[in-house]
Amino acid sequence: MEVKLVVRTLELIELFAQTRRPMPLTELAQGLGAPMSSCLALVRTLVARGYLYEVRRRGGYYPTAKLHALSGQIQAGDPWLEAVRPHLVALRDAANETVMLGKIQDGAVVFLDVVESTHPVHYAARPGERRPMHTSSVAKAILARLAPADRDGLLAAPDYTRYTERTLVTRDALRAEVEQVQAQGWAANVGESVADLTGLAVALDLGGEWYALCMAGPTPRVWEQRDQNLRHLHAAAEAIRRARAV
Repeated sequence: MEVKLVVRTLELIELFAQTRRPMPLTELAQGLGAPMSSCLALVRTLVARGYLYEVRRRGGYYPTAKLHALSGQIQAGDPWLEAVRPHLVALRDAANETVMLGKIQDGAVVFLDVVESTHPVHYAARPGERRPMHTSSVAKAILARLAPADRDGLLAAPDYTRYTERTLVTRDALRAEVEQVQAQGWAANVGESVADLTGLAVALDLGGEWYALCMAGPTPRVWEQRDQNLRHLHAAAEAIRRARAV
């Protein structure tokens, strides 16, 4: 169950990330779809706590550097992601496609870290983004490694919305796909969420918790070069396992 005030605060931060400019109170309220009174109370609270400031009288509000500083401190205190990131960067450099570390969380896939390709046309994602399980190569890779009872419980969660003509829209279809992944040792999403987009993923067991490394980009690059891309993925997964074992 979502807490409305928390959701609105997070949406305010995301709105600034999208616009990247000061916004007056009226525009903030419109962007959030919130009453002016509620938006005013939220803005005043954030100003009082040092997270927002008014750039000039009636010139709009913008975040201070406090949020960035705190985010940096939090990120620096995460030894797990800090240790994995160099391997993600190396994987991106090897294939020059966007790579992600993901896991299944609360019935969806969440990206824990992302390193984007330098190609002008590439898959764009941000840490913290969530994706539907039934269209995700990350989910397929992880589901293939779970015990049958755990897997069946998760297979009941998706709503199986159709996004393209290739989307798997039934539990049986996804189960059959996962069984194939179990046999071959890697997972794919070829145009199932977005046409002409392919994702490849391999599962990664770290201390009894399943994660997956994923590479995503235009189908002509990612799928047609899948053998080479899968070698890069498996090598990165093994490097992370070895580093964690030291």
